[in-house]
Amino acid sequence: MSRSLRNIAIIAHVDHGKTTLVDQLFRQSGTFRDNQRIEERAMDSNDLEKERGITILAKCTSVEWEHGGETTHINIVDTPGHADFGGEVERILSMVDGVILLVDSSEGAMPQTKFVTGKALALGLRPIVVVNKIDRPDGRPQEVLDEVFDLFVSLDANDDQLDFPVLYASGRNGYASEDMDARAGDLTPLFERIVSHVPAPKADPDGPFKFLVTLLDRDNFLGRILTGLVASGSIRVNDPIHALDAEGKVVETGRASKLLAFQGLERVPVDEARAGDIVSIAGLTTATVANTIANPSVTEPLHAQPIDPPTLSMRFAVNDSPMAGREGTKVTSRMIRDRLEREAESNVAIRVTESADRDSFEVAGRGELQLGVLIETMRREGFELGISRPRVLYREDENGNRTEPYETVVIDVDDEHSGTVVEKMAIRKGEMTDMRPSGGGKTRITFSAPSRGLIGYHGEFLSDTRGTGIMNRLFEKYGPHKGPIEGRPNGVLISNGTGEAVGYALNMLEERGSLFVSPQEKIYEGMIIGENAKPEDLEVNPMKSKQLTNFRSTGKDDAIRLTPPRIMTLEQAIAYIDDDEMVEVTPQNIRLRKAILDPHERKKARRSAQ
Repeated sequence: MSRSLRNIAIIAHVDHGKTTLVDQLFRQSGTFRDNQRIEERAMDSNDLEKERGITILAKCTSVEWEHGGETTHINIVDTPGHADFGGEVERILSMVDGVILLVDSSEGAMPQTKFVTGKALALGLRPIVVVNKIDRPDGRPQEVLDEVFDLFVSLDANDDQLDFPVLYASGRNGYASEDMDARAGDLTPLFERIVSHVPAPKADPDGPFKFLVTLLDRDNFLGRILTGLVASGSIRVNDPIHALDAEGKVVETGRASKLLAFQGLERVPVDEARAGDIVSIAGLTTATVANTIANPSVTEPLHAQPIDPPTLSMRFAVNDSPMAGREGTKVTSRMIRDRLEREAESNVAIRVTESADRDSFEVAGRGELQLGVLIETMRREGFELGISRPRVLYREDENGNRTEPYETVVIDVDDEHSGTVVEKMAIRKGEMTDMRPSGGGKTRITFSAPSRGLIGYHGEFLSDTRGTGIMNRLFEKYGPHKGPIEGRPNGVLISNGTGEAVGYALNMLEERGSLFVSPQEKIYEGMIIGENAKPEDLEVNPMKSKQLTNFRSTGKDDAIRLTPPRIMTLEQAIAYIDDDEMVEVTPQNIRLRKAILDPHERKKARRSAQ
């Protein structure tokens, strides 16, 4: 029985069904036993991925497909759909020889589709287009296919890439067909297409061993595990190897103590890896992403794909609030530094710089979601942090003028809310570039907007559209600076003392604005306990209790009925704060506070800023 090999990545916009399709590929290739109990979206293994229902980390897997006496080993890479995790996708594409481009039969080609497809076409990869969710009642497969073709043309695809095969599929129901009207069957047509359309790896089996690291993770027993594609030669366990950086300098030398290949969801030890295989190597302690692992005789490194630069930064500081150290176990700047450096190693889209006071770190990334996921992961590991408002990273053009990042924003919204959205985007200096009806009483509006104006807009957008609007953002370019953009219209209510919030006081404060805290909650001076109904900040006393007298009063002791407080998620809190505020993140709580807690110091800082 002969054996062939294919390496393929699945790319698509968020929620178009990548991970669900991989589930079905597993089931139909015999990776899972028929009676084996499998969770939905088996590839989303991390807790945050399961909770949010999104893919955050790119992951490799493999299936064996037998057909006509031949077994084809297909390595599949599942990629995230969110633009914030685009760094993962960019690296991955250098490992594969073809891509499956999934497109939702109703939504069509979206911003992230354009981003990942552009990267794949630039590398010369041949796509297989799969129109997914074909069974949707609002599907429009023919129009979607035309959109994809137009997209390929606009991205300068060559003739070979434009001659792509098309399949119509339902990932959830596990069928694919060349017939648009098919509503049953299995994924055999997709497997056949992968084998016939995607070329075998262009690796050199006879050359010296070379391997480009594209993913890095850690194992408590094996140490650093480096995953990538064997570009030439072969390697056996305990062979001598060395790591080269992009300039060709030797980073370290060692031995390949363990080789791991992907089989279904498992990583299994193997004795040998040959050219074209996607494997993981353990045994090196400092080699990292984009390094070349090779035979000691090799001096020329492999070319690594350049990554788009980060556009947004946040300050991660040591938690210095009065409640610091009560919940977390990792509270020192040294621990935070080590953790952030570890993150920057494996996640190439993140950049960490230490500030002058050595107690805080500037962490730059692709977007609020990416940094929010990092903060949430750290908080679960027991860290306590103070997080500043996100800031965009400015640049200068050749004439010395200030430039800032712009994003393409595609909004799908019910017709009745489109006016509100256009108005709000205009306030945030967004320029409308396209507006068209997308059927079913919905409108699709495209804007080019500065990233600075979009910070914190998503929550407001969901309120404006009654939760029915869908917003997709993607980095577009660096363009001219747009001047000041109006921030949050309302001020905040600030606690003027430390203690416990009292129901009686909160009841009095309700008429001042909306509250973020409930009775008996611990608060401190300078903590933000609510939003003021007016534009300025207001210092209040949430700990005031009722004066007790020995006189009976009629009707005065009615039960206090408080409106439930507004509880914010981490992303909402980060989006809400202003420049002079911080989010205190601990394993159990998310609190808002002023950066300077003392009111006199705050006034001084405000005066000196003017």
